[in-house]
Amino acid sequence: MKNFNRFAGLALTALKSNFGQLDKPYKLNFAVTYWCQSRCLTCNIWQMKPKDELRIDEIAEFAKKNNSFRWLELTGGEPFLRSDIVNIAEEFYNSCKRLYMLTIPTNSLCDRSMVERKIRKMLDLGIPRLIITVSLDGHKEFEDRIRGVTGNYEKAISMFDMIHNLKNEYGNIEGFFGYTISRFNQGELGKSIASVIADLPYVTPNDFHVNMGQVSSNYYGNSGMEIRVNNTDIINDIESLLKMRKRSYSGMHAVETSFLKKLLYYAKTGNPPLRSRSLDASLFLDSFGNVYPSIMWDRKLCNIRETDYDLAKVWRSEEANRIRKDIIDGNEPKHWTACEAYQSIVGDITSMM
Repeated sequence: MKNFNRFAGLALTALKSNFGQLDKPYKLNFAVTYWCQSRCLTCNIWQMKPKDELRIDEIAEFAKKNNSFRWLELTGGEPFLRSDIVNIAEEFYNSCKRLYMLTIPTNSLCDRSMVERKIRKMLDLGIPRLIITVSLDGHKEFEDRIRGVTGNYEKAISMFDMIHNLKNEYGNIEGFFGYTISRFNQGELGKSIASVIADLPYVTPNDFHVNMGQVSSNYYGNSGMEIRVNNTDIINDIESLLKMRKRSYSGMHAVETSFLKKLLYYAKTGNPPLRSRSLDASLFLDSFGNVYPSIMWDRKLCNIRETDYDLAKVWRSEEANRIRKDIIDGNEPKHWTACEAYQSIVGDITSMM
């Protein structure tokens, strides 16, 4: 019953965000570190040598003073490179009494047994829903070249298989392959899915979450890597996946199907299909404590070290309101990525129920 109440609370809050501004955000996108072992062609995070990232005591203070989050995404860099990743999850879970979902992406380059131990500890915390996204951008030839690490494909296959086994054991964990279409792999999605299914026969197209490569100076550091709008290969990739996916009664399936349909619109037009909920339903916190409306917008609101780790001090500030007005006026960078799009979709879906 507790888990159902938390799920219902998330859905209700998302619905409220569709009709007016929320008092507090319900989703946090938190880059816990910028350290990364990948050498991706689509992202320059791996070139950073980060210093003075938030300590666990600072993160604990932030979680205590901002305890309204129902949905937490711990991203990177590679999140599992933080030795205290379980402690980070625990601090948020203990402080955010209505937290329902924790999502974490991984490049699969950390030791599999170490990652499994940490995931088990997170599951033992009692978090109702844990989703691990295994990054994979192609069949073996493309994956290793795009990611810049020999053997990355095999590690991703092995990591997903481990998560699949944990799902059979625990039930409240789910794994997806996170596939980003870029100019380096466009037109290869069908071959990539077939390659994975050949290695893991239980996998279906429903297990693939597909994004388009995005440009972000404050996160990816990849300005100049824009994808051409109305690209035939990319459109065909998305349309073929929509045809391959099987109907499911899972709530996440409905969200993902809606995301893909709207991604198709974005691929054709370059315009986001729904209004952004940035700095309303969600925000982006980087590993140095800087707060941005979203991963895609280099418009810094504050640094939590300067606000005593309390978002309430700036959430209704003049600058925050100016940013929200710019979003309403259509001045936010045009993007459609899951980190922000899911909030718009969940609010849109619940308003029609």
